[in-house]
Amino acid sequence: QVQLVESGGGLVQAGGSLRLSCAASGRTFSSYAMGWFRQTPGKEREFVAAIRWSGGNTYYADSVKGRFTISRGNAKNTVYLQMDSLKPEDTAVYYCAAGRWMGDYAIFNSGQYDYWGQGTQVTVSS
Repeated sequence: QVQLVESGGGLVQAGGSLRLSCAASGRTFSSYAMGWFRQTPGKEREFVAAIRWSGGNTYYADSVKGRFTISRGNAKNTVYLQMDSLKPEDTAVYYCAAGRWMGDYAIFNSGQYDYWGQGTQVTVSS
């Protein structure tokens, strides 16, 4: 059974940093892409960043380019989202997701992912 467990959320002041972690288990993820999405009440889930497990290609939403960095950790099946220069508009529940054999367009689409974590709250105060 696939499990994705996020951690690292919290409350931070604008301009600060947080690092989210996603620990994945239950299968081999070499053919998967791992994504981070975020959602605020009343809005659709929004793509933030993604990384291909094999090859390490990365993808970012324009709103976070230059501020957020997605990476694979040395620990097995762990993905990180380093968030710097945080803004109040980054406040959301952040979700980790995994999808297999995803094309370059599908990777931005939440509906294409197969597995999701439970989410972690990030709150940025002004």
